[in-house]
Amino acid sequence: MVKGQPQEKFSTGIDTLLERHRSWLAGRRVALLSHQAALDRDGATSAQRLHRELGSRLVALFGPEHGFYGQAGAGVPTYTRRHPDWGIPIHSLYGACRKPTPQMLRGVEVLVCDLQDLGARCYTYLATLRNVLEAAAENGVRVIVADRPIPLPCIVDGPVLKPAFASFVGPAQLPMATGLTPAESARWLAQTLLIAVDLQIAPLRGWTRAARRGPDWPEFLPPSPGIRTWESGMTYLATVFSEALPGIDCGRGTNLAFRTVGAPWLRAEPFCERMNARSLPGVCFYPHCYVAGVAPYAGRELDGVRIAVTGPDRFQPVTTSVFLLHELARSYGTARVWRHKGVRPQWFDQLYGTSAVREALGKGAKPATIVASWQEQQRPYVATRRQALIY
Repeated sequence: MVKGQPQEKFSTGIDTLLERHRSWLAGRRVALLSHQAALDRDGATSAQRLHRELGSRLVALFGPEHGFYGQAGAGVPTYTRRHPDWGIPIHSLYGACRKPTPQMLRGVEVLVCDLQDLGARCYTYLATLRNVLEAAAENGVRVIVADRPIPLPCIVDGPVLKPAFASFVGPAQLPMATGLTPAESARWLAQTLLIAVDLQIAPLRGWTRAARRGPDWPEFLPPSPGIRTWESGMTYLATVFSEALPGIDCGRGTNLAFRTVGAPWLRAEPFCERMNARSLPGVCFYPHCYVAGVAPYAGRELDGVRIAVTGPDRFQPVTTSVFLLHELARSYGTARVWRHKGVRPQWFDQLYGTSAVREALGKGAKPATIVASWQEQQRPYVATRRQALIY
């Protein structure tokens, strides 16, 4: 629900755009950055809605990491192709280039962005959004962001990116959990980075900052192969460290991706007891035996831990990750966590946007001390976030 408006039936940003702001598209040549996870209230994709509305004036599509069809794995390049039915280009923004080129934008007057994001700095749709805003500003293209809910809209958590660790998983100086919807992210990027883009917002309707899905929301489709459920989106930042620490499995390749941690040496029952004794806000831990879906333990049955979010308005995913890593090292030894074959310390630092977390954990610092160090860092961000909020 937009501030000052009474409660109404839930509508996505694409519904708002096509029901209340058609004039923004009238007579214009339009491109769309999106994927198959972006559904309207009736289950049609945003691309299908725009093609139905605009016909030949929908002149190009853009796809982020994982591709316009959302099938490519993490880090796998995608390629520009033509839509098999509409004959228009589907430009890849995760391949030879990650920013729309002037040639891609030639003849485009309006670029609509509609991505199901997670409100996570290292989930690369934020970097793609920044690149699109900058390219649009440079080429005189108007941008319309059709908004969508995110799993943890009330949560700001984790260290703020240090400039030395800027990358495609760290596109700006935000904490890991941003607490911003896609449209709010666009506002924050434009305001904070001084991107002189002609930006319009098609907001959600009938939505407050609710982390739980409503009964009238459209179906949730995976925005990437690893985020199969809304709950995986909630716990993504609690277990994404496994990308850099392959000795700890996070359930990739299973229906509980990013919702579990497991290893052949982990004993779930006592580990869950120790984690639950921490009384972390909004989360409980339960033993969960499962078969690993990806290397290095693919096909092996693991004694795992399932992360159950009980209070999404209180759950702190990055804080939880630090407590998990600390307890894993304390219980089973530092080597099993940090010295497993394939460990990528530089990637860990890029995901967290700093080396301070890894270094502090390596020295045995208490998790609460590490988390407390974020509070001062976050104050400037919290102020700028407040200015970007829509709801």
